[in-house]
Amino acid sequence: MNERIKIEIDAHGVAEVRLSRPDKMNALDMAMFAALCQGAARLQAEPRLRAVVLSGEGKAFCAGLDMANFEGIGAGEISPLITDLARRTHGITNIAQQAVWAWRELPVPVIAAMHGVAFGGGLQVALGADMRFVTADLKMSVMEIKWGLVPDMGGILLLSELTRPDVARELTFSGRIFSGDEAVRLGLATRVCDDPIAAARELAHQIAGRNPDAIRAAKRLFNRALDGRGAADILLAESLEQERLLGSRNQTEAVRAALEKRAPVFVDGAAD
Repeated sequence: MNERIKIEIDAHGVAEVRLSRPDKMNALDMAMFAALCQGAARLQAEPRLRAVVLSGEGKAFCAGLDMANFEGIGAGEISPLITDLARRTHGITNIAQQAVWAWRELPVPVIAAMHGVAFGGGLQVALGADMRFVTADLKMSVMEIKWGLVPDMGGILLLSELTRPDVARELTFSGRIFSGDEAVRLGLATRVCDDPIAAARELAHQIAGRNPDAIRAAKRLFNRALDGRGAADILLAESLEQERLLGSRNQTEAVRAALEKRAPVFVDGAAD
């Protein structure tokens, strides 16, 4: 595992997983995707695990995909991170999706403790947790549309699970920024806390004191309800749609316009 995340497990079986790239607001690059997948795999093999607290160091939970990837797209280059998305490298997911889906696959509850910002892929990572504790002023966005893209890390599936279909669509189509307070009202966050990490730790230790067999059984049942919606099909469909968009004329124009801070000029039917 690389240094993009830190993992500590206490005597009660509560694991703290911290995204550790504070100088980049924990932005997602290939090393971060790999670390999230590897870290979750390590926890999957930990028999004494009872609960997980997932947080970010520094000023933010996660600012989303590293800007270097978008700068490359604007210059007509496609990063290796975002090619061949349809290839299933981790069961029903690709590596970026697994950085989210791995938290669903863990047999114990995962609580995301969020502050600062959770944009784009960063929000999707948090959606993979079972619960999300947030500050009132947390800034969140389904930001992929800013770059001419769609959520493709399980975001469509998980947004649809958590909030009304029209709300999920409005947030995805607009990419608007909303607060932690609003996220709770919309169903995307569990509760507002002055100190999300402290609150998440407290709940994690409460969970750690319950029958671990019952806790794991309950999570299996909740996951089975989600799997009944055709999770594998939806995750593959996300990847196929994103592959079609990446590097296309209008998607590249969206990136260039965002980087140049101007209104984009799109061509009708360019992706047909």
